[in-house]
Amino acid sequence: MVKLIALYGHPADSAAFEAYYSETHLPIASKIKGVSRVELTKFIGTPDGGKPSQYRMAELYFDSIEELQKQMGSPEGQATVNDIPNFATGGVDVMIGDVQS
Repeated sequence: MVKLIALYGHPADSAAFEAYYSETHLPIASKIKGVSRVELTKFIGTPDGGKPSQYRMAELYFDSIEELQKQMGSPEGQATVNDIPNFATGGVDVMIGDVQS
């Protein structure tokens, strides 16, 4: 199993980010086929009470790297990727990970 991880930096306007993310981006992303699991995280702090280095994280799980590549290259996957600049004012890092147990 592999996962695509999107780590979002702190946005210029968190309320605008949250509204766009929930009302526009997530519905676009929900059309990606082949996703076996989704985890969405909003960071709330660090163990010492500080501000986290990142704002949000999205993890999309796929059965294989081939499936991830196929689906992210699809029109639905590309629409999701192309939408990121519309709301991610704090930047985003996207990575692929091999899930190990």
